[in-house]
Amino acid sequence: MATKNQSKKPAAAGGAFSLGDVQDIIKLIEKSSVTHIEWTKGDEKVVLSRGVAAGAQVYAHAAPVAAAIPALPAAAAGKVEAKAEAKADKPGSIVTSPFVGTFYRAPAPDAAPFTDVGQKVKKGQTLCIVEAMKLMNEIECEVDGTVAEILVQNATPVEFGEPLFRIVPG
Repeated sequence: MATKNQSKKPAAAGGAFSLGDVQDIIKLIEKSSVTHIEWTKGDEKVVLSRGVAAGAQVYAHAAPVAAAIPALPAAAAGKVEAKAEAKADKPGSIVTSPFVGTFYRAPAPDAAPFTDVGQKVKKGQTLCIVEAMKLMNEIECEVDGTVAEILVQNATPVEFGEPLFRIVPG
């Protein structure tokens, strides 16, 4: 959309924006419902926004099942696959990390762990916490059984899909 420069002030030399140009753009935005405008003139660009602080982002936390999961780097994927293959030959179900984060066996550093090897667990019982982006996510058991192995050390980083526990039904 081409418009005449309505400013009484002369335009800056070389096709650059003058203060009058920017003031005219601001007046146009104030008179309309436009909340964001980008205008290029020569080699310069003016970006104006109103209503929300410029650059502000609104985030919504989606359920892990619905969230898109980025591919793991090749080295991390190999580590997770090697652990999964090593545990696949043993009976029971493997509880894996649904996030990239830090694995914690207890709700607090001085608290007792949620579970130990040999302990009976029920479906829905919290097994551990994986901290991801400062959010503490409780990882729950998906079957009734006994904890046969805890495959990760406390307070260590885990990858998406990394095996955390092996639960033997029964």
